[in-house]
Amino acid sequence: MPEWIIAMFLIGALLSAGDMAKIFLEARRSRREAAVYDNHPQKLQMEHYADSFRVLAESFYQMPSKSVMPETGRVDKILEKEQQEVCSRCAKASWCWEQYGNLTRERCQELLQTIADGDEDEISRAKGEWNASCLNGSRFLELFWNRYQQERQAALWSGRVAESRRVVAEQLSEVAGIMDRAACDLYSLNSLPDELSEKICRQMKKNGAFVQKIWLQERPKEHLQIYMTVKAGRHCRITLRQTAELIGSLCGIPMVAVRDGAQVLSGEYQTVLFQEDVKFQVLYGVGRITKEQESISGDNYSVLCENGQFVLCLSDGMESETVVELFEQFLRAGFPRIMAARMINSMLLLQPKEGMFSTFDVASINLYTGVCSFLKGGASPTFLRRDTWVEVVESTSLAAGLVSQTDFDTTTKKLYDGDYLVMMTDGVLDALPGDRTEQMKQLLLEVKNSEPREFARELLERVLRLGGCRARDDMTVLVARIWKK
Repeated sequence: MPEWIIAMFLIGALLSAGDMAKIFLEARRSRREAAVYDNHPQKLQMEHYADSFRVLAESFYQMPSKSVMPETGRVDKILEKEQQEVCSRCAKASWCWEQYGNLTRERCQELLQTIADGDEDEISRAKGEWNASCLNGSRFLELFWNRYQQERQAALWSGRVAESRRVVAEQLSEVAGIMDRAACDLYSLNSLPDELSEKICRQMKKNGAFVQKIWLQERPKEHLQIYMTVKAGRHCRITLRQTAELIGSLCGIPMVAVRDGAQVLSGEYQTVLFQEDVKFQVLYGVGRITKEQESISGDNYSVLCENGQFVLCLSDGMESETVVELFEQFLRAGFPRIMAARMINSMLLLQPKEGMFSTFDVASINLYTGVCSFLKGGASPTFLRRDTWVEVVESTSLAAGLVSQTDFDTTTKKLYDGDYLVMMTDGVLDALPGDRTEQMKQLLLEVKNSEPREFARELLERVLRLGGCRARDDMTVLVARIWKK
């Protein structure tokens, strides 16, 4: 028996034995250990990552389609074959390809361009002129067009493969960054100090709740985060808010619970995140007007608050709804904003139709420091109103989905108590006459309403009046106001 077969057999046996040992040891884990593992926050986090990748993967089933002309060298090869098969026995061959060869090639290029443009009248005229001067005109045109279509398809696929390579390369870089981040997260969870852990467990038990496990998330430059796997007993009388206050009093830091859905403990073990309470709070409002004679707006927005960050996202374009939904999902899964933007850009590039691009406008407010980070791709300016003056944050980058390597504009600004942040789509600014940016700054200072939703509506009303009371494009204004808690 060959040595490689024996080696493969031994390797297979070792792997099978390893799998059996793993299954045996896993079966011996107690139910308590299994429950802790299933509710482990890092396991849940990795599941979020996986869900986001599945959504992104759906976009890779379709490839981009571009109308491309074969390069000049390929057209010359087609003409060489035409000379051999059609023109070699023609009485005018030397006259067409030797004496006036350059003119013949130019006419062939013009004919191809005319056919590619698709104007039927021009195509009929060009074919008629060709047949009038060519003895084998019909046969020449038939073979020439068929070969051109084959070369054109080859050029198309070549371009699609090249573009896909660039996009996939970017995706691999982003995946590497994700794995680095996940690896850091896996080692940033530690057990809470025994004394503090015992105090929390004792106080929770007094209130009828049972703690199974407590983790401390240790990340440099981030605020205190504590994960706790807990369930309510039969006579439990403590809420998540009270639990956060209890933990905060024992840690000496104000804490809040971070959890979607019900704010009370259930009878099943669940893992809840408690984190240091923020120092700022934000209220937001939106004003929207759909383009004249349209029923559905092409503008979309999203607002979410995750891990001490209040994030506003505004998008305008053919794929704005997909952009907003994907960005929100990536952010909830823990992806950095710039990484999420690059992956969405790649998704738009791989769409099967041309023109599938969208502007990308993100403002993320750190609720601990009040610092706002901006990320813009082809978006309209964002305005910051403070007391009696207005600051503008502008963008010079392209919209997402236009080029494979998009450099999104990023900057940061410090926000203070009472500041307004105003984001808008291009339909709003384009409705203004003259110097639109200066006009908008003046309008923002004239708005009287202080509540964000009414602020947005009043601003839109003022813009419409200046624009002749006509909505020539979809118009959306997103307003946020920040306060100190």
